[in-house]
Amino acid sequence: MTITCGIDWAEDHHDVALVDETGKLVAKQRIKDDADGFRRLLALLAEAGDCAQAPIPVAVETARGLLFACLRTTGRKVYSINPMAVARYRERHRSARAKSDHADAMTLANILRTDADVHRPLPADSELVRAIAVLARAQQDTVWNRAQLNNQLRSHLKQYYPAALAAFAVRGVGLDSREARAVLAVAPDPHTAARLTRAQLRAALRRSGRQRNIEVWAERLRTIFTGDYLHQPPLVEHAMGRQTLALVAQLDAACRAADDLAEAAAEAFATHPDAEILGSFPGIGPLTGARVLAEIGDDRTRFADARALKAYAGSAPVTIASGKSHLVRHRRVKNQRLAAAGYIWIFGALPSPQVKAEYDRRRDLGDRHTAAMRNVFNRFLGCLYHCLQTGQKFDPGKAFPAASTAPVTLAA
Repeated sequence: MTITCGIDWAEDHHDVALVDETGKLVAKQRIKDDADGFRRLLALLAEAGDCAQAPIPVAVETARGLLFACLRTTGRKVYSINPMAVARYRERHRSARAKSDHADAMTLANILRTDADVHRPLPADSELVRAIAVLARAQQDTVWNRAQLNNQLRSHLKQYYPAALAAFAVRGVGLDSREARAVLAVAPDPHTAARLTRAQLRAALRRSGRQRNIEVWAERLRTIFTGDYLHQPPLVEHAMGRQTLALVAQLDAACRAADDLAEAAAEAFATHPDAEILGSFPGIGPLTGARVLAEIGDDRTRFADARALKAYAGSAPVTIASGKSHLVRHRRVKNQRLAAAGYIWIFGALPSPQVKAEYDRRRDLGDRHTAAMRNVFNRFLGCLYHCLQTGQKFDPGKAFPAASTAPVTLAA
């Protein structure tokens, strides 16, 4: 008898349902999200015939939390089903839109019973790559948070402190730079900035870690801060300065966290066996490599072929055909983290002659910048899949042979 299990996730408890090959309910139980709940779940599965040789597969909507992390270590297949798919399955049997936790657990179990072959189990990634994923994703989140805080600070300064925007409108030195954070910490408003001496500015720049052109920078900042600008009323300006101090403190914490996590992710990535292959690709440094590895994992059976990896990353186009309509467009449903890492990857690879030649060829064929970047990323992913499957390093001669002059039908 074939048994499938569905678990409806909640914050502090989970509903479990087991069904047989006919869809008949075999067992059900509500367990807590703790060690005792995990033991009860394993006991329930064992009573239904679970064993090491034939573990019962489990379907969940979201594989979060300690209980599901422990469940994956038992060696069984765990399927994470999209909640939208679960909602469509639920509507197959009832039109009243009735909903309950037990019914959702039953639906998940029946999805595995009828359509397990069209869903993918969670990859059997190694513990190391899962640790890399934690660090790389946390670092990426921190970078996005840093950008958001930087935009908030810029918008805030524009309302009362145009001198600060002018002072750090330098290529490579923005409001999130160490110099800007150090100066704004001691001069959060125009009045305070105008009273800073050159010695105080030099001291702030040294505290930021700057070692070169300190005298030039101090003189430049002094000139800008003592210029003629519009001002808010004194009390309002002072209050907005206090807000700037709060934003700078948050931005400073985000910048430090991003740097610390980047270092930790790079260190972990360097210890992984796939780091040598990933590092052989142009444009991939330790941090970008960690981000890419975090999203594709090291389970070689995760993707059936290179096309599946490209679709997962969103680099392969999607066809929408109905009647006389036939459209080919880029994918919007994709792994956003991998797509973001891919853009950085290709941007860093553009100095490579072969990569630049391929990019230019796509532009000459009519692709916009983003489409050309996506096309190069698509080719790199095919090469990466092959290299990982065969254990060989990247060879630019094989990846970018002589450019074909045949017309390209792939839509941007």
